[in-house]
Amino acid sequence: MRTITTRVLIADGARARLVEAEGRGNGLQLIEKLEFSADHSPNRELQHDKPTRVFESHGATRHGVESKTDPHRELKRDFAKELADVLDANLGKHEFDKLVVVASPVTLGDLRRALSEPVKAVVIAEVSKDLTKVPNHEIARHIEDLIPI
Repeated sequence: MRTITTRVLIADGARARLVEAEGRGNGLQLIEKLEFSADHSPNRELQHDKPTRVFESHGATRHGVESKTDPHRELKRDFAKELADVLDANLGKHEFDKLVVVASPVTLGDLRRALSEPVKAVVIAEVSKDLTKVPNHEIARHIEDLIPI
């Protein structure tokens, strides 16, 4: 009988890690090389140009127009897409059977939009909490009612 492998993605908008549980009673182990982080520099470093200047409809007055996008928000969406691509590739290699997603509320929404249909099909639970700073040995306490570890 094959052991069921459950991966747990723990993420926020800038950090993520994957831990794994093989069967029952073995706890969670960090998967090497599957810790991620993104650079979220201040807005002043992300936006190099001055705001666009536009003329008033009458007269010679000019006004600055702020960008309608938030560079930090875009970086967080891109990070969620990167995580979704890694999960899709790992699922394609049959590296896990089930997935639990633990993420901050905004990141959880970004991940829901970014995950492929095959990955969504193996998601057995979602936890809307930011546990990125919680040590691996304490993660099980937060999700033990969702999956047998």
